[in-house]
Amino acid sequence: MTMLISMAAFALASSITPGPVNIVAFSAGARYGVWPGMRHVLGATLGFTLLLLLIGFGLYETLQQWPFLTRIIQWSGVAFLLYMAFRLATDNGQLSLGDKAVGPSMIQGAVMQWLNPKAWLASIAGMGVFVANGEATLIWQFATIYCVVCYLSLGCWVFAGSFLSNYLCSAARCVFSTGSWRCYWLAVRCIC
Repeated sequence: MTMLISMAAFALASSITPGPVNIVAFSAGARYGVWPGMRHVLGATLGFTLLLLLIGFGLYETLQQWPFLTRIIQWSGVAFLLYMAFRLATDNGQLSLGDKAVGPSMIQGAVMQWLNPKAWLASIAGMGVFVANGEATLIWQFATIYCVVCYLSLGCWVFAGSFLSNYLCSAARCVFSTGSWRCYWLAVRCIC
């Protein structure tokens, strides 16, 4: 029982903290509402769970045998983070709630997790801590717990975005919020 609680605490700590997927979930909730945002959350959760399972069942060892694959993943992650930084830097600060554009899809949510360095680190660290011996039962338990916690954590970001959408409609507030995210990204990149 203690192991399951530890797994859940690890999943919560790594899922609820800000990262690229959380920011997109927040933005989707603010711009498109809860249900379109939850579509992104479902995709991100399933994408992460698949990544976690594959790492648990041997993907990490495969990447160690073929280091060029690791480089491809790393550079894809760098490109993704640069793209996110560019989008934040060029954002005009306007939140148009009447926009009929479609929010992020399930597929986009899943792909984001595979390009997200935070997801890779959490997967490798979690499997290393809780499933070091590769026992299949523990891998499935950890993945199941993580799936539920990840979905609920990302869902909180969607609900927060939806709740704050009226507040963010003010151009000055939206520019401040976008500027805050820019500063956050800059600080994270400098630390890492």
